[in-house]
Amino acid sequence: MMEFLKKATEWVLDKEEEAAKECRIDLEDLQKQIDLIRSKRDAMKKECEENLRELEHILHRLEVIKAKEESCRRS
Repeated sequence: MMEFLKKATEWVLDKEEEAAKECRIDLEDLQKQIDLIRSKRDAMKKECEENLRELEHILHRLEVIKAKEESCRRS
């Protein structure tokens, strides 16, 4: 499904690029699209960064637990 959406998006972008070459693009509409995509990108970036921080926290805790267990085995 994602591959289909990627291809459909590329097709639409190709058509918009062709229209731009012929000066048939509404710049105001295009700017709205750019602003929307930037906003979505920024939101996704923030969410990814939050998820990465949470994973790093979990990984750190697991490493601490592992180190404690390894110290028990050495005793």
